[in-house]
Amino acid sequence: MLRIPRTLVTSGLAVIAALMLGLSQAKAERISNPVAEFTGVDKITGRIITFDVYIDETVQFGALQVTPRVCYSRPITEEPKTDSFVEVDEITLDRKIRRIFTGWMFAESPGLNAVEHAVYDVWLKACKQSSDVPPPETN
Repeated sequence: MLRIPRTLVTSGLAVIAALMLGLSQAKAERISNPVAEFTGVDKITGRIITFDVYIDETVQFGALQVTPRVCYSRPITEEPKTDSFVEVDEITLDRKIRRIFTGWMFAESPGLNAVEHAVYDVWLKACKQSSDVPPPETN
């Protein structure tokens, strides 16, 4: 059986901890943004529209209601990684609301988790700190 001196084990653990701390500090923190920017297409008319939605606000695009819950990005000095947790509901012909999507959308991979509806497609374009659209009123 090989015996390793306790001081060697302790100093080795200290080196590993220091390396892990250094690696975690080198990783850029994600930025939480108040606005998610989406692109939508109406397949019937061919109309493409870009629209801003504030976090926890619901915006209607055709028969879809889009509600982002968070929108994260990285600093401009880092590789782009922009994602948003989104809920999308459809208003059916009998005026019922049916959830058709809940999950993460990734701006760098719009086809990965875009909402593909029979009439409408919606995907995340960006996360932003501000918008030309006024924020929703809070009561």
